Amino acid sequence: MAEETLKKIVSANGATIATEAFGDPSAPPMLLIMGAMASMLWWPDAFCRKLAASGRYVIRYDNRDTGLSTKYAPGNPPYSMDDMAGDAAAVLDAYGFASAHIVGMSLGGMIAQILALSAPGRVSSLTLISTTPIGLGLELPPISPAYLEHAAAGESLDWSDRAQVIDFMVRDTRMIASTAHPHDADRIRAFIEEDYDRSGGLLSATNHFMLQGGETANGKLKSLEAPLLVIHGTSDPIFSVEHGMAIADAVPGSEFLPIEGGGHELHRQDWGTMVPAIVRHTE
Repeated sequence: MAEETLKKIVSANGATIATEAFGDPSAPPMLLIMGAMASMLWWPDAFCRKLAASGRYVIRYDNRDTGLSTKYAPGNPPYSMDDMAGDAAAVLDAYGFASAHIVGMSLGGMIAQILALSAPGRVSSLTLISTTPIGLGLELPPISPAYLEHAAAGESLDWSDRAQVIDFMVRDTRMIASTAHPHDADRIRAFIEEDYDRSGGLLSATNHFMLQGGETANGKLKSLEAPLLVIHGTSDPIFSVEHGMAIADAVPGSEFLPIEGGGHELHRQDWGTMVPAIVRHTE
């Protein structure tokens, strides 16, 4: 069966969305939705290829205000998380799929929940990584004090200054890293430089911290129709593991996979656990 890499620009609700697909187009489709400020490159090429080699047609894309997709003036994004769920559906349309296996991480997991609850026919299965429940109204543990202190420093950052932003993002990846595996700061810095330059900067991506929406999902998570897999690091400083457990507890028949020592990241040394689990879930 032929394996391909396809890049495509998609029109979605007044925006243009940059996408890339891996694998055999005749295989079951899998759409990856990444988190806040993160372009599709944060789904590493090798991670996507592992999923594709396991018999999935893997599509990733740049959310609005990241990568090569449409960017807006910082400070008042003219779109919501619900619009971003619509973007995901538009990507599926552009590739000719009525539905797909949806994998969302962090903010992408929230967008994925909105899509699954507002358009259940489009979601064959749902995998949520390092995210928080939409519409349950629970009191869950807050962001860790250490990460909050780090994030506060971002408020005084000159987001138009390449050197400042890259240094801050390198520190950010260290703050959210696994406690079980080594953190490769040099490799991470090179990656962030690549992502920054491809995106033309990260200033507009700060709009993601002002997003609203998700009201359409309120109270609906417990009636989720799609088979659910929740993957969550036990050392996540942004959404503690209790957030992932709350999602799994709310949905009957769901599967919960803890990543011991896992942070708010896709650490390469955890792929051997994560990829097979995602593949099994989407069979």
